[in-house]
Amino acid sequence: MQLQRLINEALYILEKFGVPLAGITQRRIERIAMAFLAVANVKQSSDWANVDHSYALRTREIIRYWNNNFDENVSESSYDDIRRKDLKLTVLAGIINASAANPNAARNDGTRRFALNPEYAALIKAFGSKTWENDVAEFLKNKITLKEQLLDNRNLHTISVIFPSGKTLDFSPGKHNELQKKIIEEFLPRYGYGAEVLYVGDTAKRFLHLESDRLKALNFFELSDGELPDVVAYSKQRNWLYLIEAVHSSGVISPIRLLELKKLTEQCQADIIFVTAFLDRQTFRQFAPDIAWETEVWIADVPDHIIHFDGEKFLGPYSPK
Repeated sequence: MQLQRLINEALYILEKFGVPLAGITQRRIERIAMAFLAVANVKQSSDWANVDHSYALRTREIIRYWNNNFDENVSESSYDDIRRKDLKLTVLAGIINASAANPNAARNDGTRRFALNPEYAALIKAFGSKTWENDVAEFLKNKITLKEQLLDNRNLHTISVIFPSGKTLDFSPGKHNELQKKIIEEFLPRYGYGAEVLYVGDTAKRFLHLESDRLKALNFFELSDGELPDVVAYSKQRNWLYLIEAVHSSGVISPIRLLELKKLTEQCQADIIFVTAFLDRQTFRQFAPDIAWETEVWIADVPDHIIHFDGEKFLGPYSPK
């Protein structure tokens, strides 16, 4: 269980750094994580704080590290798989540097050593801190992650979204992002009372647009992408903060989700509006039984109407009972 936890921590870090792991076998993902752990010299969770970019290993040494620390029994003759398969993504992503000791070494040179990129090592060293996810988002803000590079290489048509402020961002294709576009371009101008978008994510880049200072000023909860709604917008005119879930296949504001969001925003200085948005009425009908009372529903194919789920007002925040 301790080893599994350590592997999960490694995978969480790699995913946050934009390493694409979808479509890879479970065993290969496990080996990618263990190769990363070996290069970082992390044998247990407390070792993250001691990460040092000057530590470097050859591929055979990585196998020995596994066998000695991770209860593996891998033959050293398979050392080439480490380079070609287990370290490939982390090296391409720039998280691990190849040939740390010998920059002129050939790709198949057995003396090549692998070490953490110093820029990433500093973030890895701070893993577990309260601000870690925000620090990673800030670090990656002006970088193109490996996941984004691979998406670009597929020449996908992006979805351009125009914010109320006039700012334009490109979302990756998909029904979920089509709905987010409609929320920003059609829902907020109608019902947002001049609301500004403070957060919106993308399937390719979770923190695509983030006004962290503005959210912090409102005493918004500590950001974690597992807890965030899809769109967060603020109306200074009404002092309303809109928490909007864009639902294509899952994720309505159910009674449990509503309770979770209320607890997370207990200290928030703005009044909260909870909205579940759908692309069409057919999708709404599918999820209608799961929607919590005292929330709003907006359907993009009838944009001039809102469905209000009970309560004493048509659209507005509810005071705690």
